[in-house]
This record gives sequence, C-alpha cells and structure tokens, in this order.
Amino acid sequence: MSEIKPEEPATAELSAEEKDWAAAKAFFDSLKTKVPRPPKPQNAVTIAVSSRTLFNMVTERKIYEDDGLETYVGFQVKHEDEPLKPGPAFPFVKALMNVNSRLRELYPDSEELFDIVLMTNNHAEVGVRLINSINHYGLTIERFCMTGGESPIGYLKAYMTNLYLSKDSKKVIDAIEEGIAAATMFMSEKESNLSDTQLRVAFDGDAVLFSDESEIIVKQHGLDSFFEHEKKNEDKPLAQGPLKCFLEALGKLQRKFYEKNERMNCPIRTFLVTARSAASSGARVLKTLRTWGLEIDEALFLAGAPKGPLLQKIRPHIFFDDQMFHIEGAKELGTISAHVPYGIGQKYHKGKLIEQPEKKE
Repeated sequence: MSEIKPEEPATAELSAEEKDWAAAKAFFDSLKTKVPRPPKPQNAVTIAVSSRTLFNMVTERKIYEDDGLETYVGFQVKHEDEPLKPGPAFPFVKALMNVNSRLRELYPDSEELFDIVLMTNNHAEVGVRLINSINHYGLTIERFCMTGGESPIGYLKAYMTNLYLSKDSKKVIDAIEEGIAAATMFMSEKESNLSDTQLRVAFDGDAVLFSDESEIIVKQHGLDSFFEHEKKNEDKPLAQGPLKCFLEALGKLQRKFYEKNERMNCPIRTFLVTARSAASSGARVLKTLRTWGLEIDEALFLAGAPKGPLLQKIRPHIFFDDQMFHIEGAKELGTISAHVPYGIGQKYHKGKLIEQPEKKE
C-alpha cells in the first residue's frame, strides 16, 4: 500500500539534487505572493484528485461521449472563462486546505502538509478552464498531471500519492493494484451541512482499513463462524487493507496538533463506522489499531444496522466503504461517499453472490 514519506535524515552535506531543490525553492519563496508554495513531495501527504471528482463535469462528459473528443475540447475552450461547478471531492479539498492553514499557524516552516494534485487524463487544452475554475474558488492546487487521454495511474507513484480519488472505477482498481490507496467518489443525492473548521473522514473496517480476511469468513461460512473466528484470533492483528496508510497519514498530521496541546481543537477527526458487533467481534479491530500505533477518534459498531442514518449525524467530508449498498444508502441521505473496490465484497450485493460472466476459452 502507499506509505507515509519518511522524514529526511539530518545531514551536514546536501546532495546535488537537494541543493538544486533548495535553490529553486529559495528563488520562488523570494517572489512576492500570497499563494502558499506547495511542499516538498516527500514531506507532504499527497492527495490526487481527478477533474471529475473535483468539479461537476456531467454536461461536459456527455458531450465527450455523444460527440467525441474534438467537440468536447472545443466546448471546454469556448467556455473556459465559465467556472465549473463543485464536484464530490470539492468539500474534501476545501477541508484539506483548512487543515493546512492551521498547520502553518503552528508550524510556519513545516512542509508536513496536504499537497493536492489534479490528476486527469484531460487534454492540455482543457487545462485553462480547470485553472480558471481552481482560481475562481481560491483552491490551492499548484501541481497538475494532464495525460491527454492516457491513464494517469502510472504517474501516481511518481507524485508520491497517498490517496487517489476518481470517478472511474477501472482507474481506481488499477491504482489499488499498484499499492495506492484509492476510491471511486460519488456525489450525495442531497446537500449536507459540512464543517468549515474540521476535516471529518469516516472509514469502514473490513476490506477498507483492514484486509478482507474476516469478510471472507462471513461470506463463505456465515456469521456464527465469523464470530468464532474473531474470538479465536482476537489477539492476532488483522492484515492491512487498502486505506490503512491513508489513516496512518492522517494520524501523522493529527499528532502535530497534539504536540501543541491542540487535541481538543484538532481540525482532523476520524471515524470507524463498521457493521461489526462490538461485543462479538469489536475487540480484534481495536486491538489491531493499537498494534499499528494508530488512533481513531470515534469507533461506531452497528451490528448490521444501516450506516446511512448514523453518517447523516457524523456529516463526514468523505466516507469510505467497500460495499456498494452501504455507499448507496449513505449518499441517499446526503453523505459524500467513496467506494473502495477491494476484496471479496465486490462479488456480492446485499449479501447475495453476483453471477460472474463465464470466461471464454
């Protein structure tokens, strides 16, 4: 899985590359601007978002599908002075920027910040409209990757990506297979009042933070076998899932606030929202997090109850789950959701096995 960037060793001698970076950074820092410079990639928590997650491009996508690439590009150029409307990742990105502002107040010289990268397979001609839209909303996004129709997945590791958000499930699956934390984003079906001062991130457990080891037991052998398995293995940590490293990255930034006695005013809050039962299978989850050295701010065990109503109270900027029926229930009640296409749950819907197409010989 994607990992947190290691801290640079303190050495008296800088490499040629580090000297070049320092010189370039010093030059840019000397320029008069109110726009914060992006941090050095290995120090940052890098969030890569596609243009269709950051902005609502449903109309533009339909033009592309109905009339082809040239008409699509022409439309974007013609309307490049009209800002695109916000998409599902927009509130999340705004919340990331708020955390950065708070971090800069406490650590003016630190580069341990969120770095947002626009990762899109759009043609460069479309870039002007994207830049104009970003500037219109005052978003701090300086790094772009525009691949002109090619998949951007190969660039994710080069950008040292901690999390990739897209509306293309195929690209998300490709990213997860490359070891990058990734999810497919969905717009909620109604507006929700989200916090302006605190980034709120909700995670499912199995096949999201953890592997699908326990989920396999449920699907193949039923709940009784699952409860027995979890009790027997209570002290054995679960293997990590595709989003574990993103929780780790959030925890790294949270600790920077705790070190300044700002725990109660921390602008990052994390939630575990799981269908597990607390008494029957909750201990293994909490012990796994403890073994990893990670904290979760709130752990909510629902024992199979619907997640949507609870998420409506939490109001996260993003909710990650591996099962589409949980995603559907959440977005119907106003939660911005992100599907993690990982594990055995992808073969089931509402507990029933999805018929797989026969493989051709």
